[in-house]
Amino acid sequence: MASTTFSGPVTSTNGFIGNVTGNLTGNISGNVAGSGSITHASTAAINATATATAAQVATGYITSTSAAATTITLPTGTLLGAALGAVQGTVFDLYVDNTGGANTVTIAVATNGVLSSAAVDTAASFGDLTVASGATGIARFTLMFASATAYTFTRTA
Repeated sequence: MASTTFSGPVTSTNGFIGNVTGNLTGNISGNVAGSGSITHASTAAINATATATAAQVATGYITSTSAAATTITLPTGTLLGAALGAVQGTVFDLYVDNTGGANTVTIAVATNGVLSSAAVDTAASFGDLTVASGATGIARFTLMFASATAYTFTRTA
């Protein structure tokens, strides 16, 4: 099959068939189905207790290899919203990989970041903000923006 390059919006009334390779940016609305994997082009390493920068969180993938217990505080909703170009309804997944660490990583939210009601109601799962070390030490958190400057935070895997 030939390769075609488009500049500008592409619309289909019957959906798209095939594989997407390369970088995908922008907004997606409607139904998205399929299988595949996500590879993060860059990651951020945070190996000591600190407040993550908005740029580090915007990579979508934070690693920690600390031997000591580590707390990573997320940036304010204002800073993070600006880095992600967030608006009301923006959803962002953040992966925290502590498989190379030797101690627990704890995630904390900052100003304009709150735990979702699911996280509050079921603290042992959706509200679990700790990431174990070793083979099981990877977690996915979802941030859902209520505005350009405020988000809810939930553990989703």
